[in-house]
Amino acid sequence: MLKRKIDHYIKRYYETTRNALLVTGARQIGKTYSIREFGKSFKSFVEINFIDNPEAVEVFRGAKGSADILFRLSAMTTIPLIKGETLIFFDEVQKCPEMVTAIKFLVDEGSYRYILSGSLLGVELKDLRSEPVGYMGIKDMYPLDFEEFISCVGINDKIIDSLRNAWESRVAVDEFVHSKIMELFRLYLVVGGMPAAVSKYIESNNLQAVMAVQQDVIRLYKRDIAQYDPDNKLYIEEIFNLIPPELDAKNKRFILKKLNENAKFERYQNSFLWLKNAGVALSVYNVEEPKIPLLLARSRNLFKLFQNDIGLLAAQYAEGIQLRIIRGEKNINFGSVYENAVAQELVAHGIEPYYYNNKKRGELDFVIELDGKVLPIEVKSGKDYEVHRALSNIMECKEYDLSEAVVFCNDNLRVEGKLVYAPIYMVMFLEKSNVAPTYYKVDLSMLQ
Repeated sequence: MLKRKIDHYIKRYYETTRNALLVTGARQIGKTYSIREFGKSFKSFVEINFIDNPEAVEVFRGAKGSADILFRLSAMTTIPLIKGETLIFFDEVQKCPEMVTAIKFLVDEGSYRYILSGSLLGVELKDLRSEPVGYMGIKDMYPLDFEEFISCVGINDKIIDSLRNAWESRVAVDEFVHSKIMELFRLYLVVGGMPAAVSKYIESNNLQAVMAVQQDVIRLYKRDIAQYDPDNKLYIEEIFNLIPPELDAKNKRFILKKLNENAKFERYQNSFLWLKNAGVALSVYNVEEPKIPLLLARSRNLFKLFQNDIGLLAAQYAEGIQLRIIRGEKNINFGSVYENAVAQELVAHGIEPYYYNNKKRGELDFVIELDGKVLPIEVKSGKDYEVHRALSNIMECKEYDLSEAVVFCNDNLRVEGKLVYAPIYMVMFLEKSNVAPTYYKVDLSMLQ
């Protein structure tokens, strides 16, 4: 059983609210498994999968009100519905969006608890016109992040806590521990965070078997492309196949002419968005200035495209690269895989990554908003990690007045002025703070 952060999130969610929860994300990332595990804590657990059971879509279509829905549900299952002690799970709800709308009435009725899951493949569930605001929370789920990965392969919580303390205190990690965690990070670049691939590695330590699982996932994604968007499937698959070579390019940005000599962004825009909304790829947009809020400085058609899972990226490269990555061979360009791993980690932690590019000052790999400030990030895979012209230019710019920057590299942690040189695995500690709400009340006493 893989230990996932989402398991704790779901448990806490249902302890603090009567609302339903919709868990979304790409295919094969473990949504259904985690929900089923949570379902074991109820006396009764009912699961309706709208892909495996397509007739269920017709059964619920046209239902009027909660009583009608529950009557139809009781006719579909032999599992007893126990008031207050039953969790009802609607899986793959993108096939039955009416059920998302109906959740409002079911939650209001109050007899049972509800949880939903859906892939973003072809359907933007978060943009449903009748999303039941106030009755349903939405949680995005991703492949295992690095902390989850090392926990699953045997690193105990005390070691992870010591690494977190080193990051927060800005002190070096014990050299033996550092070398072992770096070895695990290189392993993570190959295995990635797809639950089936991680499980296969844990049970076999066989990288060929892991890659076979990853290739199955890639084939599944390509079948979904053909199934969900047949009109644009050639564009989408071509872009998907171009992610690895584009990441190896000098500027890592998509050059549309590689798709078509006369290509225009408008023609391909929906294909890029499909990959992003499906959770199959991660887009990182350019910002014109490293100022808060970064969203306002975002460029609409300048972006980098990363694979949603670092292990799938490695599986798309030439065969045999896996062992060379684990050994840390110097003739491999680690830059692209390191950057993909960082992008994946940031997104999994709810942080929107951007990058900065300026002809005069140069390019920063990532810029993010953290604790109300802009944090520039450089990712360095080689020994020359202290050479970072663009980062130096930005940090010296009085206009931006940036207080700190991070250079993720292979070496141990140290601080030089405003620059934190940190081992690449410490990206797992970049997380949004759970800050308490800020309250403000206007004094109207003089007007009363």
